[in-house]
Amino acid sequence: MSIFVIADLHLSFGVDKPMDIFGGWHDYAERLEKNWREKVKEEDTVVVPGDISWGINLSEAKPDFEFLQSLPGEKILLKGNHDYWWETKTKLEKFFSENGFDSLKILFNN
Repeated sequence: MSIFVIADLHLSFGVDKPMDIFGGWHDYAERLEKNWREKVKEEDTVVVPGDISWGINLSEAKPDFEFLQSLPGEKILLKGNHDYWWETKTKLEKFFSENGFDSLKILFNN
């Protein structure tokens, strides 16, 4: 088992806020997925400390969670300053459970 850490994903599958307007971000989601799949195995853990999605609410962030769910490993999410979708622990855990996001966990004032 390995532990990886990656922050500032700024995913925008559910909103029109592309990051490729900034230098170095061209095709970043495709590159992220390719590299993730090459490095991370199902038994690994990936800590994602914030700025995960540009979604303003859980509905807008859902496609970004679907993307993360599709990737190998358990993901531990922490809130970043751009994560406006972040709700209470109870609401997030319920949302993840209802949508089958079983590889996504939150670290919330733990």
